[in-house]
Amino acid sequence: MNKFLLFAGLMFVTSASYAAVQGKEVTYNANGINLKGYIAYDDAIKGKRPGILVVHEWWGHNEYARKRARMLAERGYTALAVDMYGDGQQAHHPDDAGKLASNLAKNTELAKARFESAYNLISKEMTVDSNRIAAIGYCFGGSVVLHMARIGEPLKAVMSFHGDLGTEHPAETGKVKARIASFTGEDDPMIPATQVAAFKQEMEKAGVTYKAMTYPSAKHSFTNPDADKYGQEFKLPLAYNAAADKASWDEGMAFLADALYVGDTTKKN
Repeated sequence: MNKFLLFAGLMFVTSASYAAVQGKEVTYNANGINLKGYIAYDDAIKGKRPGILVVHEWWGHNEYARKRARMLAERGYTALAVDMYGDGQQAHHPDDAGKLASNLAKNTELAKARFESAYNLISKEMTVDSNRIAAIGYCFGGSVVLHMARIGEPLKAVMSFHGDLGTEHPAETGKVKARIASFTGEDDPMIPATQVAAFKQEMEKAGVTYKAMTYPSAKHSFTNPDADKYGQEFKLPLAYNAAADKASWDEGMAFLADALYVGDTTKKN
């Protein structure tokens, strides 16, 4: 065989075997405001798969949110790191982050519109099964996805990682469509044990299928490797916890697969 053809053949097999996660930036719109997201998927997987919305921390749509989207893509999902602030805004100081998050928290209809715009975008992706959409969020994003589940958005599953569990709009019986999971740290002063207990009571009263996990020695933002830097720089009770990060991710992925592949005989992630 011609050596060039042999080499070319080997290169083709190698590239096909190691097809990587692909990422693309996307712009979408809600109420006249441009939202800048990022979609990740594995192009080696054929056919449609569940879609996951990833909602960022209060810092805004940054590399951390994109990293989680890629991690989900590695699991076989198509993931969209959303932009809840608009125009891809990011904060680099807690005061600015607090203002951005607070402004959106006060305008629940605006938050709903932006979330639904992201939902509609991922639902139309060629690689996505629009009947199997879930959402995960971190800190601020965790509160966002819990709110969307509480108001009845058509999600199969919602997972909150160190997100505030309190609400002025508690879940109602028959309204919540999603299975819900929360992952919090036992040493997180922003999410005390009393709040976790109230969340459990709320879920049980509304008849929601849920899981509430807490991790020892874990503080706020325990899944983000940059938490130590932020905590030290701004004197905030933030800290990365590798053990809690891994444990919550593993628990979350099992929870997600069960929720999205229920009644399905195909291989779960």
